[in-house]
Amino acid sequence: MANKEALRELQNRLAERMKAVRTELPGVSWLAVECAGQGLLFPLRQAGEIFEAQGLLPVPHTRPWVMGVANLRGGLYTVVDLGAFLGIRVARQGELPESLRLVAFNATLGLNCAMQVDRLEGLRHAADLQREPDDEVTRPTFAGGRWKDAAGRVWQELALSEL
Repeated sequence: MANKEALRELQNRLAERMKAVRTELPGVSWLAVECAGQGLLFPLRQAGEIFEAQGLLPVPHTRPWVMGVANLRGGLYTVVDLGAFLGIRVARQGELPESLRLVAFNATLGLNCAMQVDRLEGLRHAADLQREPDDEVTRPTFAGGRWKDAAGRVWQELALSEL
């Protein structure tokens, strides 16, 4: 008898939790990176795997922000210097620092592209950030909202699908 009551109680708790989950709004999360001193947020649904920046082969006659191509898990990816692409630093030349990381686009976007960033800063969640008021500055379509964390650092959201 006690087992039946315990099972019924468990079923009731699960049913209540499932009902609560259906009514909750999904949380927004980002991969936070630093590029040329700027804090950037990539939507987790659009960001793919993270790789070390090694084995890059240069491609002649390309834009200065194209660092080259790399074999990432058996696929050929174009590697873009995100800071140079955004115009917040001069394109890197020569040897790369060891700390650089590549963030590939999620496979669902259908692009074999990875962006070189200076440093990974972890995950950020909308619940932990405060949205900055919109200023009257015109931004490109890939630049989403600006967010501020508890330490006062401002983060710029980038829609990778729009890049």
